[in-house]
Amino acid sequence: MSAPLSGRTALVTGATRGIGRAIATRLLADGAQVIGTGRAAKGQPPEGCRYEAVDFADLEASRAFAQRMQALPIDILVNNAGVNKVTTFADIAEEDFLRIQQVNVTAPFLVTRAVVPGMRARKWGRVVSIGSIWGIKSRAGRAAYSASKFAIDGLMAALAAEAAADGVLVNTVAPGFIDTELTRGILGPEGIAEVLKRVPAGRLGQPDEIAALVAWLVSPDNRYVNGQIIAIDGGFTRA
Repeated sequence: MSAPLSGRTALVTGATRGIGRAIATRLLADGAQVIGTGRAAKGQPPEGCRYEAVDFADLEASRAFAQRMQALPIDILVNNAGVNKVTTFADIAEEDFLRIQQVNVTAPFLVTRAVVPGMRARKWGRVVSIGSIWGIKSRAGRAAYSASKFAIDGLMAALAAEAAADGVLVNTVAPGFIDTELTRGILGPEGIAEVLKRVPAGRLGQPDEIAALVAWLVSPDNRYVNGQIIAIDGGFTRA
């Protein structure tokens, strides 16, 4: 039996660490040819990935990257690259707000717009954007980040309504608190202990659990899940 993604080409942004790296690793294991991005000129995605360096905070670099991807037969797009800054509403610097929207919304828009026409022409494609629980609910200090994650889900919902008739399914995956270096660095041991009191599953999620959900959504097994935001958060958003 062949791998479920054999013969498919996948683009995973932010593939050098955390959730993006886990997704790229899983799609490789499922037989896809994977292009992974990172900011460093010589980044280290999972072995077997083709690497593309791009700084999505730079609008012109994002446009140039999208144009390069437009020429490739991308079957699967995972918009994972993102940035965050926790700041009270009154203290959000304009440049930080704009940078978060650029990386989390504008860059995915440009890349998605570049590759989806090819998917539609070939009558098959899958797009998954990595949102957040803070794109379902919000809390103090998350205004800029929540604005971006609510926006990316709205973008995906609109595209899902347009592209499904051509065999292109589009969804958002909203991770909760996931065990990555970034999460541990931001929260610290005390912060994690406090968070876990509010997560019914009582633990952090693992990057490979996010990857498993994404792998199913982009596979041929998914034939009807479209236009959804799917929380994978141990029950946090429903508690």
